Amino acid sequence: MSPKIVLFSLVSWLFLTSINGKELQKNTEPAVKNEAEKEPMGKDNVAYQWGYMALEGTANDTDRFKPRPTITSRYLGLIFTSMFDAWTRFDEKAKPVYLKDVERRPKNERTLNNKEIAISYAAYGALSEYYYSDSTMFRNKMMELGLNPDNTSTDPNTPEGIGSLAAKRVVEMRKSDGANQYGEVAGSHGEPYFDYSGYKPVNDIDHNVAINRWQGKYFIDENGNKYDPGCLTPYWQEVEPLLLETAEQFRPGPPPMIGSERLEKDVKEVIDLQANLTPKEKALVEFMRDGPKSVQQAGHWLKFAQDVSLRDNHTLDQDVKMYFLVEAVAMDAFIACWDAKMHYDFARPYALVHEYYQDQIIKAWGGPEKGMIQMKGQEWRPYSPDSFLCPAFPSYVSGHSTISGGCAEALRLFTGNEKFGVKVELIPGALTEPDNLGDPVTIEFPTFTEAAEMAGMSRVMGGYHIQADNIEGLELGRKIARYNYAKYQELLGENGSSIAKNHR
Repeated sequence: MSPKIVLFSLVSWLFLTSINGKELQKNTEPAVKNEAEKEPMGKDNVAYQWGYMALEGTANDTDRFKPRPTITSRYLGLIFTSMFDAWTRFDEKAKPVYLKDVERRPKNERTLNNKEIAISYAAYGALSEYYYSDSTMFRNKMMELGLNPDNTSTDPNTPEGIGSLAAKRVVEMRKSDGANQYGEVAGSHGEPYFDYSGYKPVNDIDHNVAINRWQGKYFIDENGNKYDPGCLTPYWQEVEPLLLETAEQFRPGPPPMIGSERLEKDVKEVIDLQANLTPKEKALVEFMRDGPKSVQQAGHWLKFAQDVSLRDNHTLDQDVKMYFLVEAVAMDAFIACWDAKMHYDFARPYALVHEYYQDQIIKAWGGPEKGMIQMKGQEWRPYSPDSFLCPAFPSYVSGHSTISGGCAEALRLFTGNEKFGVKVELIPGALTEPDNLGDPVTIEFPTFTEAAEMAGMSRVMGGYHIQADNIEGLELGRKIARYNYAKYQELLGENGSSIAKNHR
C-alpha cells in the first residue's frame, strides 16, 4: 500500500460525513437570498461551513507549529464565542458573552440572511486573528458567500458591523487573559506564549530524582536529531476561563503515589494493555493521538459536533449554539486540566514502568521495526513514534479524558440523547509502525459517553497515562460540562442558575 493511500485512510475520518472543499463550493448558497426559500440545513448552513473552515485552520496551524492543544482550544473557543455573540443580537432573548453594549436588533431584522452575514463577519474576523496564516483561505470563503472581506465597518446597526464588532470585542477582551498570545506579559521579551510562570521540573531530562514527579523525554526531529521539547504552556492554569469561575473550581484529589497499591495496579495495567494491543486498539490509540492534519482534542470534538449537525440536519441557529457550547467546554476543560497537571506535577507511565519493573523481563512494544518483544522493564516505551514519544507535560489528569468527557457530556446535554453512531475506518499502525501495517478496521462510537471513554482508555492503552489519570479526567470534564451547560442556558435566556449552583 502506498504512503499516500495510508495517509488518506488515516485522515479520511474528517471527511466521512462531511464534504470536501470542491463540494463545499458547489453547494454553498450566497449569503443574500430569498427569505421564502427553505432554510439551508446540515452542511449547507453557513455556521457549519465556518466550522469546517475552523477545522482547516486548526489542521494547518498544527502542521506549522506542531501540536499545542491548549492554544488550539483557546482559538476555537474564542472563534465560536465571536459567532455566538454576533448571533445573539438577532435572537429574541439570547445574551452575548462580550458584546454587551450592542443593542438587540428589532424583530423585523432578525432574519436568516442577517444572521448569516453577522456570523460570517464574526467568524472571518476571529479566524483571521487566531489563524492569521490562513487569512487568504478565509477571504476566499467570504467571497464565495458573496460577502466583502474588505468591509471593515463596525456600525452596530448593520449585520456586517455587528459581526466585525463581535470578533473585535472578543480579541480585545481576551488579549490579556493570561494566555500570553502576544508576548506582552512582563519578562516575555515579545515572545508569544512565553512561559512567565518560571516552571522548572524537579527532574531534568537526564536525571529522575523524584519518581512521583514529571520528567520530560527526548524527541527525535525530522533530521534524526534528539531534542528536549520542554513543558508545553506550564502556565495555562493562569488563563481566564470562558464560563467557569476559576481553573481550580473542580480540581480533583491527588493521584496515587509510589508505594500505594492503586499505583502498582495501574502501572501493571499499562504494561498488560500494551502487550496485548489488538489491531483495532492500535488504530484507536493512533486516531485519538492524531497525526498529519491533526485538529487535536478540541478539533476532534468540533468534528464530532459537525457529525451531529449532519446527522440531525441542523439549522444555523442550532449549529451556532452547539459549537459554542462544545468549544467553551473544551477551552475551559484544558484550563482546568492544566491546573491539575501543574498542581500535582505527576509522573508519566514512561518513568513509572521503569521504576516498578527495573531489570524485570516483560513483553512490550520494541519500536517501529520490532513489534512486541521481550525486554527489560527499563527499556519500556509508549506505543508512539520517536517524533512524539510522550506528551511534554505532567500526567495527572489526562487531557484527552478531560476534554472528551466534557465535550461528550456537552453534546449529550445539547441533543438530549446519548446516541452518536459515528464510524471511522483506519489502518492500524500507519502513524506508529508504517512498515508493519494491519488490515483496515472500523471503529464505532455508539454513544457520546462511550466515545469519551474510548478516547480516555486509548491513552492508557498507548502508555501515556495510568487509569487514575483517565478516570479523574473524565469526571473533571463532565463536571465542567454540566456547569458550563447551565451558564450556556442562562446566556440563551433560560433559567440555568439553579443547575449551575448544583455543580459548583
